[in-house]
Amino acid sequence: MWQNSPPGSLYDYIRVASFSLGADGRIEQWSERAAELFGIAARHAVGKDPLEIFAPAGARPRPGTPLTGAPFLGEGGLDGREWTGIVPYQRGERQPGLAEIYVMPTENDHGERAALCVAVDVRALRAIETDIAASEAVFGQSPLGFFFFGTDLTLLRVNESFAQTFGRPAAWHRGRTPHDFLPRSEADRLTAALRQVLDSGKPVSDIQLVGPVPGQSERRRWSVSLYRLHSGSGRPIGVAALATDVTGRRRAEREAAGVRRNLALLNEAGARIGNSLDLETTARELLDVAVPQFCDLASVDLYQGLLAGDEAPPGLADGSGELRRVAYASAVSGAPVDGDDKPIQVGEVHRYPFHSPCAGALRTAQVQVVPRREREEGPELGAVVQSTLAVPMVARDTVVGLAQFSRTKGSEPFGERDTALAVELAARAAVCIDNARLYRREHERALILQRSLLPPGDPDAAGLDIACRYLPANAATEVGGDWFDVIELPGHRTALVVGDVMGRGLRAAVAMGELRTAVRTLAMLDLEPAEVLSALDEIAHGLGRPGGKQSASRGVRGGVRAADLSEVYLATCVYAVYDPVTRRCTVANAGHLPPVLVEAGEPAMLLDVPPGMPLGVGGEPFEETVVDLPDGALFALYTDGLVESRDHPLDEGLQAFRDALDDPARPLEDVCDHVLDALDTHHGEDDIALLMARLRGLPDDCVGDWTLPPEPRSVARAREMAREQLVAWGLESLVDTTELLVSELVTNALRYGEGEIRLRLLLDRTLVCEVWDGGLVQPRRRRARDTDEGGRGLQLVGLLSAAWGSRRTPLGKTVWFELALPDGDAPAPDAVEALMSLY
Repeated sequence: MWQNSPPGSLYDYIRVASFSLGADGRIEQWSERAAELFGIAARHAVGKDPLEIFAPAGARPRPGTPLTGAPFLGEGGLDGREWTGIVPYQRGERQPGLAEIYVMPTENDHGERAALCVAVDVRALRAIETDIAASEAVFGQSPLGFFFFGTDLTLLRVNESFAQTFGRPAAWHRGRTPHDFLPRSEADRLTAALRQVLDSGKPVSDIQLVGPVPGQSERRRWSVSLYRLHSGSGRPIGVAALATDVTGRRRAEREAAGVRRNLALLNEAGARIGNSLDLETTARELLDVAVPQFCDLASVDLYQGLLAGDEAPPGLADGSGELRRVAYASAVSGAPVDGDDKPIQVGEVHRYPFHSPCAGALRTAQVQVVPRREREEGPELGAVVQSTLAVPMVARDTVVGLAQFSRTKGSEPFGERDTALAVELAARAAVCIDNARLYRREHERALILQRSLLPPGDPDAAGLDIACRYLPANAATEVGGDWFDVIELPGHRTALVVGDVMGRGLRAAVAMGELRTAVRTLAMLDLEPAEVLSALDEIAHGLGRPGGKQSASRGVRGGVRAADLSEVYLATCVYAVYDPVTRRCTVANAGHLPPVLVEAGEPAMLLDVPPGMPLGVGGEPFEETVVDLPDGALFALYTDGLVESRDHPLDEGLQAFRDALDDPARPLEDVCDHVLDALDTHHGEDDIALLMARLRGLPDDCVGDWTLPPEPRSVARAREMAREQLVAWGLESLVDTTELLVSELVTNALRYGEGEIRLRLLLDRTLVCEVWDGGLVQPRRRRARDTDEGGRGLQLVGLLSAAWGSRRTPLGKTVWFELALPDGDAPAPDAVEALMSLY
């Protein structure tokens, strides 16, 4: 088939010149290539002796001289022999050169000897030889796989690297197509790419091909780049390609990607797991991280004892303890990961069989692989799952539960790196779950402490209606340093206390408990409010210090000052004592916000009470304020968390509190709820304690008060007045006991006391009898011997009364006893039996 220029012809790269010699040895024809190569036009060359063309200027013969010396004439050509040689030539004045001339003998149409000469510039020839040698070296010695496709997309040539890469000899590939050494799908992709490059001329880089290699079980992956080849004239002659085996690199990339994915998953786990201190929530957070990034199905089982808050380590040593499924997640439709015929539901309590992989994981604390089970009857877990890991959740050397991770068919099976990741995920979740367990235990203890230190419900008090509220700053902990208390004092008086330990949490609750206990103890001594705060200040000042008190000298231990090793307990407190008989309230303040008083028809006001210094500062006296409180008035004590917030100043909070008390006549519980709704009580910055009391005092007809002279007949007079008052109150069943005890107290006042004697009976929820005198000596109960004639009076008072005691007064002392009112069921104490029991 004729064509203009064969693709890849050598003459595209080598400029071949030709000329012919006649029978006389002179040039008969001179081609244009010869004119271009030697720089001599045909009109100057035709008819000339070749030596005139090729010999140097100084060696050319004179015109007319025979050319017998021309080598290619004397040795070949005209004498019938071929000849090849190197002939110098001069192109112009400054361009000498060498030409390789091939002389072929011919005959003209007369039968005479002639010659056809072909000339090539030696420099161009040597350059091509060098290029060919270099190309051969690159092609043959390159570690990359080179191969050439012709325009018919068959292989023309491959190098040894390509042959080794694809596992067959180099000669085998000649004339082959991609379908001969690649799988069909991959061969189709490569063929399409070859045709695209051949048609468009645009190279294609990094085509990923996958296929088998003879003699190897592993499928290999190659990266192939294609570009089009052109002849010297610019015409396409095929497609060249480079192939690199990237199986190892791809494997390393997958491993690196897996490591990066695992690190990212661990990072996400660290950020998402453990944000809650709830056991179930932590388990769900683990599954949120694992599904679907790590697996397709997952579940978490925790020991039932752990969830129940048992102190003993959860579970049994053989792994057969009761577990509860607390979380399950699935990225596909299927049964939970349990391996049983009946799926385990979230919240269900179950056990794993002793010989099951799950029980083995719990027993050994080692990861177990759950084998996949295929069954014929119906859809079951084995029809979906191909690989399952049973991972024990271990925290602080204790197994707290079991996590199961499963991958379905079509997903990559679990490998060693996946197993290590599963163990790490389960371990992180286990630590968080164990922390939540410990927190729950400590939280419950703190709540028990907190609730035990606060009054149970709304306490009762004589002459008072009381309502109270306590809101912790953090609803999750419910533990703080605010407290309130209602303490019943002798004489139907009531102490109202509100305090605030600086700080929050369990430490503040412990300090609050110590101070509240101290307040109750001091209140039982019936001290004045200022005296109670002074003693409380000393107690708070010594809390947290070695030995319970401040050291006189601050030494240095280990380079640290001893004062720095002790804690400073500071607290504010309001202590108010209300007397329902006199309607007076005595208030002392230790750095706390002042009480609020609301009288009928009047706006709420802050009581003008000296603020004092907080408890724990030490050395500062406290002052008292006595306020007359009318019946129906509202008295409120509170902590700063109710009125103070970073969103508004304290003055605004106090004003808002006073405004919220606009209708004090409504039920007291409703008033408390209205105050909490009107104020910002959900800011969570500080605890809130609110104690509100409506004052109603004791009616006049519930008080009997008499003054007796210090003489013996006053004993009988006291019994008579007590009897008449009890009969008027309808308490005939208490007459005998009251007469006997009044007689004892008045007798003691005559014998050991001074000045006038005052007898007072108070009726409210109980009956209280008080005997006042001017003596300072407090009565002391003692055990009388059988031979003693006296010393049994106070023993008798203790046996017949519900409670008794004595307290100091500004002008002496008061001895009192209290009797429970008859309820119709319990009989009154038998005075005769009590007397007989003393002997």
